[in-house]
Amino acid sequence: MIIMDVRIDNMFAFKNFNMNMSYPKKIVNSTIEGEFLPERPNFRYRKVNIIMGSNATGKTTLARILMSFANYLRSGNYFEFAEFINDVSQNASFQIDFVGINNRLYRFYINIEKNTKDDKEEIICTKKIEYVDIKKSDRYETCADRLQNGWGNSIDYKDVMVNGWSFQYGDKIYNQTIHLNDDRYTNILEWVMKTLDPSVEKIVKVTDTEDTYVIRMNNRDIVVQNGNLMIEDTLSSGTKRGFYIAYAIASMMFKMHNFYFCDELFTYVNSDIEMACLSLLIDKIPPYGQLFFTTHNSDIAEMDLPKHAFCFFKKNKYEPYDIAYVNASDYLKKSTESVKNALDNDVFSSEPDVEKIYAIADLNI
Repeated sequence: MIIMDVRIDNMFAFKNFNMNMSYPKKIVNSTIEGEFLPERPNFRYRKVNIIMGSNATGKTTLARILMSFANYLRSGNYFEFAEFINDVSQNASFQIDFVGINNRLYRFYINIEKNTKDDKEEIICTKKIEYVDIKKSDRYETCADRLQNGWGNSIDYKDVMVNGWSFQYGDKIYNQTIHLNDDRYTNILEWVMKTLDPSVEKIVKVTDTEDTYVIRMNNRDIVVQNGNLMIEDTLSSGTKRGFYIAYAIASMMFKMHNFYFCDELFTYVNSDIEMACLSLLIDKIPPYGQLFFTTHNSDIAEMDLPKHAFCFFKKNKYEPYDIAYVNASDYLKKSTESVKNALDNDVFSSEPDVEKIYAIADLNI
């Protein structure tokens, strides 16, 4: 599944929100290879979407909405979208354009209305999925125009063909393939854990119990099952994340999924380790693959990536406090311009306002 465009209105703090993952022209000597559909070089998409922003700017809620859509494609249950409505007196809507594995551009749209009738809440949903075939010379924009002009074909969610997905929220993994018992994963896990904590000597897979490992350290053994420590407070917060980091790397390398959303996966991890892991993830994105990666680490902006890989979420400081999205390539047109310098100088207006924190010192308490 490759996401090309997302539109959200009246869900969480998203109001008339639009995020587009196409880009206008081929980039010479790009550090990200193959940012287009195989055999369709004009259909360009952002393989890597690094999302930065302050707290409460919608990074995790975007992941929740996208995961609900992925779950809908699997089960047909769309009522979860109704839980996201912000202002229940107004309609809410969600629209997403995405590419399946058969070179089709799909568009899913849902409009939700909540009514109270006879003291009972009534939910009215209008939804549809349409698609157009992507021709060899097509761009995303030409396909989107055909959908917009009513030339799409209707299709049921059961017939939509996409590969797997993986959503990681810190210490939780949601995907279509939860277990990873490949011996190669044990090796990757060991290397990751040793990087995070040099006192880790070896990782041993418990053969008779699913998803259970023993971390052998210089003075003790620690049992981990399904990513959970059997004894709490024995590892640092960063080292605990090693299991989820290793899973992200292994599942990308083994091509278990095509769509990945890693949300604050490296919160407690050293900046250099985060950048090294992100570089590895980017290098291993499969064809028809896409990565969304949220972070608070501004050092990431120094990585040698196309400017369009960096996007910023920010919340309007004034009512109605809705969320806005900007892409670095919309502001930085010259190849010599630095995303990190622009971020440090708050060119994207995405930095938090800390005046009230400093004002606490002047309070007469």
